[in-house]
This record gives sequence, C-alpha cells and structure tokens, in this order.
Amino acid sequence: TSCKSGPSKRQSTVLEVIHRHGPCSQAQQTTTPQLAEILSDDQSRVESIQARLKPDSDTNKLTNNKQNNKLKEKKADLPAQPGRSFRTGNYIVSIGLGTPKINLSLIFDTGSDLTWTQCQPCAQRCYQQQEPIFNPHDSSSYSNVSCTAPECAQLPSATNVDPGCSSGTCVYGLEYGDNSITVGFLVKDKLTVTPTDVFPDFVFGCGQNNQGLFGNTAGLIGLGRDNLSFVSQTATKYGGYFSYCLPSSSSSTGHLAFGKNGASNPKNVRFTPFASSQDKSFYFVDIVYITVGGNRLEISKSVFETAGTVIDSGTVISRLPQGAYGPMSAAFQQLMGNYKRAPAYLLLDTCYDFANSKTVKIPKIAFGFNGDVEVDVDESGILIPVNSTVACLAFAGNGDEEDVGIFGSAQQKTFEVVYDVAGGKLGFGPGRCA
Repeated sequence: TSCKSGPSKRQSTVLEVIHRHGPCSQAQQTTTPQLAEILSDDQSRVESIQARLKPDSDTNKLTNNKQNNKLKEKKADLPAQPGRSFRTGNYIVSIGLGTPKINLSLIFDTGSDLTWTQCQPCAQRCYQQQEPIFNPHDSSSYSNVSCTAPECAQLPSATNVDPGCSSGTCVYGLEYGDNSITVGFLVKDKLTVTPTDVFPDFVFGCGQNNQGLFGNTAGLIGLGRDNLSFVSQTATKYGGYFSYCLPSSSSSTGHLAFGKNGASNPKNVRFTPFASSQDKSFYFVDIVYITVGGNRLEISKSVFETAGTVIDSGTVISRLPQGAYGPMSAAFQQLMGNYKRAPAYLLLDTCYDFANSKTVKIPKIAFGFNGDVEVDVDESGILIPVNSTVACLAFAGNGDEEDVGIFGSAQQKTFEVVYDVAGGKLGFGPGRCA
C-alpha cells in the first residue's frame, strides 16, 4: 500500500507522525510483525507499567533492585543473542541532534521520560537502525554530564534505576519490558525540532549498549512528566503543552505538535483534568463511564477508582478493570448477535468471523471522562483484524483489580489528543487526522 500524507502543516512546530510498520516509514522492517507478536510485545509493556505502578511499595523496591542487578549484569556480561523483541511504541517522528545536526527517527512515548539515541562507538552493542548512528565526536556542541551534576541525580525518578559513574561521566540504564535495555552516558547536545526551535543543552542518553528490536529507529523521545523528559526540558518554549493525532491506518500520517499554537482549535477540544497520582511520569485520567451502542453500562464508580487509569501512546490495546471489561464485552456481544462468533485470539476474547457477512454494523463505543468529556472511539479502535475475515474487540480485561487501567493508542486514533501538562489537563478534539 502507498503512503497517504496528511494535510499540510498548520505552522512550524508540527512534526509528521508515521506508523513504524507502514509504507510511510523509512525505518520499516523487512517483515511487518504478526498480530500475535504485537500483542505479546504489548503485554510485556503493560506488565512493566503495571508492576511499576502497583501500590505495594515492596514490589516496586523489588523491581527496582531486580532492574539494577539485571542492568549491572548486562554492563559486565553481554549475551551473544540480541534482546527479545520489544515495542516501546509504534509511532515515530524525526528530530535533529548535534552540530551540524543529523536527523534521527525516534519513537515518541508518553510513558517514558528520558530521551535517548544509539551512539558511536557502540562500545558494547547497537542494533540496526535506518539512519547513520549519532557520533558525538562529529558534533561541536556535544558535552558529557558529570556524575555530580543535578541531572545525574534526577535519573532515578526518570528511569527507575540508580545512575552509575564511569571516568567522571554519569551513566544511565533503562529497561523496558523483557530484556530490552539501553545503557550509556548521560550527555548534552543541541536538539533541533524545527529550524526555529533549537534547544542548545538538551539532556539525553547516548546509548552504548542497546538491546532489543526498536524497529530500525534510532531511539526514543520521552514525553512523560518527569524533570528530564522532553516536555520539561522544552517547557520554556512550549509551555509544557503538546498534542498528537495518531492515524487510523499505518498507511496514513498523523502529527505531533508542540506549544499551544500547534494544537487544533481549542473550541473543539474538550478537557478532562489529569487525576492526581504519586507517580511522576505517567498521565493519569479519570474514566467515569462507558457506553456501548449508546447505552451507558452499569459499572460501579469504585471499579475505575481502585487502581486508576493512565493514557499511554505506547500501549496498543486498552486494558480495563475486569469490572468494566466484563459488562462492555457482554453488551457488545448482545449487539453483535447476528454475526458468527470466532474463537478467542490470545488476550482478545470477543471475536467474530465475518466471512459470510456482506456488511458489518459495529456498535459505537464511547468513554466518559471526568469534566463531562465524551470520546467516541473510532471504528479502527473498536475491532482489530486478526486475518482477512476474523476481527476481535480491541480491548482486554486486567487480571487483578489493583492493576492500573490503560487507555491505549488503538482507542486514541484520529483524535487530537492534547496534553496541557502545565495546566494539568488532557484534551480530546475530533477527527484531526485520518
């Protein structure tokens, strides 16, 4: 399929967003991953988010120690096999780094804080990426962050891992899901978002040991809330404000915009306040109700309140507490009674075989958020195709009521999703990209 570009940019701080596995991506892998692989990777991400946000602090301490130990082992002893395939997210943008600048394709991720890219000399390992790997020696504006610098001290809250120190330079370590890691030096260099938006001393990770399949991209841009995130570091220019639109199919493009000028017309955007949380990275929101086919489901308030919900650009399939997913699936099945059921597909348990159906009428699903904000999920986020005739409801239930809910990227498609971080609120605007 060919790549359909979106409407022209409204002004300069808007970057084009492309799906990593679609025809618009230069970082395309030779084979598009199968749904089974995508769901398995999605589950790894979900489990790592949920473990990090579990209220039981002992679990957190344990995870922290385990991660620290695992990263220490990794630094000392490298296995011959590359790490397990991991998807930090499926949407990428291009950003310039260094002087003279080189453009790099980075995954953007609202569930991560530290921005990082692979760096020469790849002292231990780099995976294959599309563009040339960033070489600090070629950049006149590059500098290391020392072990005693305040940015080094901020690493534990951004990465959940204590920093190391090597010849006076701060060493970061990050682990995502199973065995996917990046370890390297904390550095500063010039970051170029657009020709007029340049940040001279942007702090990021210069990865010397990068394992896992980050899909030919050069690394990741962290859009979380922590002090070291892109959002915090660019706040003087962009005011802690960004928005994106994820396209409904991988053959279209969306956008990622920074600053209030980049967002769509505020009149069309409805805002819900971010929910308060102990966590400094994730964006929590309050889901108040769900409707299926226009009917509000009977779900007790406590179901959503127990563990809360985060909105995440890197998780594909939304995860709901069982007390919400059960009624949603039941209501959906009732309205889909005329279609033939298909067996469950991995974690997707509400599936249909449309081989003999000439037309398919999909029940509408909407989410009500605190502040009287209702979001009608695009059809591409209600059913996910398994093959040419079978599709499943694109939601899954959590196993434990203490597991945080996640509003994932499949359900955010085509909306302008506006993060007014400074103003403490999240907005949804209709149909800003196809």
